[in-house]
Amino acid sequence: MPWFPLMSAIRAMLLSLIPLLPMANTSHAQVFNPITFKLGNGMQVVVIENHRAPVVTHMVWYRAGAADEPPGKSGIAHFLEHLMFKGTETRVSGEFSEIIASVGGRENAFTAQDYTGYFQTVAPRHLGLVMELEADRMTGLVLTDEIINIERKVILEERRSRTENSPLSLLSEQVNAITWLNHPYRLPVIGWAHEIKAISRADLESFYETWYAPNNSILVVSGDVDPQEVLRLARATYGKVPANHLAPRVRPVEPPQLAPREVVMHDARVEQPSWSRRYLAPSYAAGDTEHAYALELLAEILGGGATGRIYRSLVVDEAIAASAGAWYSPSDLDLTIFGLWFSPRPGVDIETVRLEIDVQIALLLDEGITERELARAKKRLIDSAVFARDSIGGPARVLGEALTAGQTVADVEAWPDRIRGVTVDQVNTAARQTLDKNRSTTGILLPAEEGS
Repeated sequence: MPWFPLMSAIRAMLLSLIPLLPMANTSHAQVFNPITFKLGNGMQVVVIENHRAPVVTHMVWYRAGAADEPPGKSGIAHFLEHLMFKGTETRVSGEFSEIIASVGGRENAFTAQDYTGYFQTVAPRHLGLVMELEADRMTGLVLTDEIINIERKVILEERRSRTENSPLSLLSEQVNAITWLNHPYRLPVIGWAHEIKAISRADLESFYETWYAPNNSILVVSGDVDPQEVLRLARATYGKVPANHLAPRVRPVEPPQLAPREVVMHDARVEQPSWSRRYLAPSYAAGDTEHAYALELLAEILGGGATGRIYRSLVVDEAIAASAGAWYSPSDLDLTIFGLWFSPRPGVDIETVRLEIDVQIALLLDEGITERELARAKKRLIDSAVFARDSIGGPARVLGEALTAGQTVADVEAWPDRIRGVTVDQVNTAARQTLDKNRSTTGILLPAEEGS
């Protein structure tokens, strides 16, 4: 697996269910056929009917993530995610989770750069209860210094176990820090340890009061439900929560990258070296957005499993890499990353593999892709949309992530027709504008040097 950040990996996994596109389309294409509503307080409600099993996934997404934190306060969004499972004015600490467990449900939450999400999976008859609980903690959270300090220790331990004990994660942090010179995407979602230690109750309460409101959230319900019943329950629970005045979501702009950057890390815990190069790239919402869907096809052509160009060249034909591929995360609110990666076979020097990957990129930029490659990539991606319909939770994740990044339900539903319309020339143009080595950052992870 490449060493790019954990949340990028998670976003890529979710997007593998179905890619998203940036602009509405009035074509006939349909993917999930959701029904949407808006409550009087501004909360958006999306319902996806799926009657294959008597279960429902309920998700609340907030348009606030790590990239929305005040300077010098990294980790607040993730810290608050943990604290949302503590008490409110009507529930004691831990009661939320106990109630979900008592009805046989499952729950969890996640924080990314652009959003924070909370979800539960329960039997449909318990949907109203879940909505009541989630609406309660939307604005009723009660924080104390004691609760915060206990959870701070939990988060610092999480950082130690998941980041500081992982050379791949440590390298990812360092590479992020130089990939983004000005934009907050350079900061780790979990936060820097010294800043986590300094976060105060006032910091957390300010972030909570700024961003947690019905008019800054999206409710996505997927499963064995009736849309009108979902709307009735949402009005009876979330509809009672007053809207809040929302601050504009303003972020620093990343300056143009003028030269390639590289980070080399040696660590005694490394047994298998790895290499990765990332390029600043447009997303569905930022930059040259007309290239986003072409880049998704390019990522499939280069890194789409065993048939991808990179895998076939490095792993199969030349037999110099143990694994290789490409990734692209198009749903970021701002600019995003197009990346290539490999891990060399034992006994093969990283430079040998890097030279071959450079040959492949040069060949791509010189000759472009073929109609046959494009047709195969389109088929694989469009087939993924069909498979995505069989999931209960997957559609809720796809739609939630799209809507928090400024897309619409129509964007998601229009994707198959949009991807069918991409041409060879569009993919080649996107490749030549994106795969510019002067706009790249390379990370290399190696075992400890002898004598160190």
